Amino acid sequence: MKLRALMWILWPSFLAAGLTSAIVFALIDPQDLFILDRFHPSRNGAYALGFFLFWFMATVSSTLSILMAPRHPELDEFGEPLR
Repeated sequence: MKLRALMWILWPSFLAAGLTSAIVFALIDPQDLFILDRFHPSRNGAYALGFFLFWFMATVSSTLSILMAPRHPELDEFGEPLR
């Protein structure tokens, strides 16, 4: 995968993860989270874990969108196909 495609995947998914984290943690207090009744993350740990989970899910979604998009031949500045 080219570096440009990686940029198209990671940057929008980063923004989506930030927005999703802000919305979710405005509604849910991280101190109320219990994971399997044994693990009680700290507030900052829950924020970090939630952000990276949301970023992972958005990255998977963006990657699938890029992979399923129709492919057109890449053209140079003169309209000739690149090899």
